[in-house]
Amino acid sequence: MPTPFRSRLLTFALAAIVFGCACAFAHEDAQAAAAGRTSTRHAPIPAVPKPTVGERAAAIAVRAVGAPYRWGGSSPTGFDCSGLVYWVYGQLGIELPHSSYALYGQGRRVPRSRMEPGDLLFFSGLGHVGIYIGRGRMVHAPHTGTRVQVVRLGRSSYGARLAGVRRIVKTVR
Repeated sequence: MPTPFRSRLLTFALAAIVFGCACAFAHEDAQAAAAGRTSTRHAPIPAVPKPTVGERAAAIAVRAVGAPYRWGGSSPTGFDCSGLVYWVYGQLGIELPHSSYALYGQGRRVPRSRMEPGDLLFFSGLGHVGIYIGRGRMVHAPHTGTRVQVVRLGRSSYGARLAGVRRIVKTVR
């Protein structure tokens, strides 16, 4: 059974520990404030950046993988290349033409070295368009008898035939 002296001693020791910790935290906060920064104890949790229009478009395009190719198609029951772009951006509230030639006049030109997800990729003759999804890959609806698919530009004939890149810069709803 603890004696009254031992109980007071334990209470005093506990109070000293709590006081010491509080002083250490206060000292850390004061040093951080003097240096013009926030204490690491109270560092804000970094906000997760909102996806860009292009990132959202790329994610929608990837979900269309496996849909059948259909000339003139612009829905998940069947897409042609420009119909896929038309449908993907339409899901974001952005109206685009259903023609690879007309799409080439949309947005702004981007150098190949600066491609980002959602950029439209056009190939020689401008008769084919795909959607860049990052890491050297694109989603596209190639031709009759195939399905919407992901291809690596560097491991296909598409990389050598890339004629232009356009970025859609309209705001979304």
